[in-house]
Amino acid sequence: MCHIVRPGSSGGSSGVKRAIISDIHSNLESLETVLDDIATQNVDEIYCLGDIVGYGPNPRECIDRAMRCRVCLLGNHDQGAMFDPEGFNSGAERAIFWTRAQLENSGNGADQHRRWDFLGELPRNHQDGDMLFVHGSARNPLNEYVFPEDIYNHRKLKKIFSLIRRYAFQGHTHVPGVFTESFNFLSPDEFDYEYRLGGEKVMINVGSVGQPRDGDPRSCYCILEDGLVRFRRVEYAVDRTIEKIYAVPDLDNFLGDRLRDGR
Repeated sequence: MCHIVRPGSSGGSSGVKRAIISDIHSNLESLETVLDDIATQNVDEIYCLGDIVGYGPNPRECIDRAMRCRVCLLGNHDQGAMFDPEGFNSGAERAIFWTRAQLENSGNGADQHRRWDFLGELPRNHQDGDMLFVHGSARNPLNEYVFPEDIYNHRKLKKIFSLIRRYAFQGHTHVPGVFTESFNFLSPDEFDYEYRLGGEKVMINVGSVGQPRDGDPRSCYCILEDGLVRFRRVEYAVDRTIEKIYAVPDLDNFLGDRLRDGR
């Protein structure tokens, strides 16, 4: 069972080696492969930044595995599965209604209630000392996107950074990298996939486990230890996930096709 830590409580970051995952999107093959990779890294705990469900073919199984995380946050697709989705395109909306049906018809009443209770209790953010963990942004933890091109929108970034003590970890865009308070965006290959936290405020997008969108189809997640953030890319059985999506009429084929290109 996931130990859901409430916002404002301490996760005891000192000396803890932490894996940070996000945006699983019901992609069981990618999640299991990432969890297997995490198991080789001597990690103490796993944080999930939300969007466990949506787009993909295995929402129930992915929720069950996310329950094992030390901290799990609410994503906009997770909320959409519980309530009416807002701002979703037609493909995403159809997928979330299908996801809801899967959760409502699990065939096991106890499992059904357990999953809904888990989603319903997920917090929108988690603060651990100088570190903030959100799905979207510090200003709008659930829905605001922070894209690489936002480095040119100084007003937007200044407002978001004003709400961050020092470091923020987030997902939502599915594009990994580091935003600095001096209006730069660094992709992982620019710092050889290892970034040392320093005195400057930064926002770190940890990428996506199940729906990468930076042109690299491999799953992406981060490991945080003693101020060092390491981005890891992991290959998974993407064709298997695509076949599952194709087999579900309510999941657009496009949701599978884009997995091959990481878009």
